Amino acid sequence: MKISFTLNGKAVTAEVHPGENLLAVLRRLGIMSIKCACDSANCGCCTVWVNGHPALSCAYPAPRADGQEITTLEALSAEAEAFAAYMADEGADQCGFCNPGFVMNVLAMKRELTEFTDENVKTYLAGNLCRCTGFASQHRAIAKWLAGEGKEAGKE
Repeated sequence: MKISFTLNGKAVTAEVHPGENLLAVLRRLGIMSIKCACDSANCGCCTVWVNGHPALSCAYPAPRADGQEITTLEALSAEAEAFAAYMADEGADQCGFCNPGFVMNVLAMKRELTEFTDENVKTYLAGNLCRCTGFASQHRAIAKWLAGEGKEAGKE
């Protein structure tokens, strides 16, 4: 079946199988930021935005993307780089495999939440699994980024 959707601001058309997930379609279209780590909607590595809200592309049926606006990390590079500087400063990016999905959720969290308590942040990001850092450094990076502390990307 053929579907059409907006991908990172551009209209695209793709041939999809009825049982195919959005992750597979996006990878075929050259989107490499999304990762398939669990294939069971438990790790967050495949997070994209559908109409501005986080969605797990491994569990999102590709046919449902028809007519939707899909955003991936590739379209958010300036914001992602700014936040990544905080992640690097806190040692929160050891292997980097989970970072794209984590960053997508952090950027969405900043848009969607109105209050950034430790508990709200932990609840919002509960679907992201990182096997390397233990989350303490990630949460420090988020807190400093939200507060505007530290360095911006490209600045000392």
